[in-house]
Amino acid sequence: MEKTLEQYDLIITRCKDIFSKKMKDYGTAWRVLRASSITDQLYIKAKRISTIEEVGESKVDEGVVPEYIAIVNYCAMGLVQLELGPSDNDQLSDKEVLKLYTDHIDTARSLMINKNSDYGEAWREMRVSSITDLILMKLHRTKQIEDNKGATLISEGIDANYHDMTVSYTHLRAHET
Repeated sequence: MEKTLEQYDLIITRCKDIFSKKMKDYGTAWRVLRASSITDQLYIKAKRISTIEEVGESKVDEGVVPEYIAIVNYCAMGLVQLELGPSDNDQLSDKEVLKLYTDHIDTARSLMINKNSDYGEAWREMRVSSITDLILMKLHRTKQIEDNKGATLISEGIDANYHDMTVSYTHLRAHET
């Protein structure tokens, strides 16, 4: 478990660095997005990963790692949007945005710790393609919940799916080490 936490923290540091640099380039333009639009962006990223895994090559000069980083960062954006709602005139400072980002990523980390304890890190024995498929399944679930206006009978909400997808990149990278 200690190795997993080290890997998670290292990966999240990289994701947060990219998020922060893109925020310097683009500001918080993403704040106009509704959660459903973020879910669609996540779907595009996960679908590309799946296609690359199936075909075995990428026509665009990027592999799957940037897509997984984007999944982590879009999940964080989605969690912020669920918390604050979309805004076309957002006055959040970089510091405030990074705090929200960190808070949501830390919640995902705590969830990962609890699930790893319960499941005995079984994900380490999974195929990488199965992790991608699970992300796609969670996106289909999220879309269904969004289509139901957020209502569920017994299932977890959109935020839980975003949190689960956040740790996916950690699992992928752990397979590489």
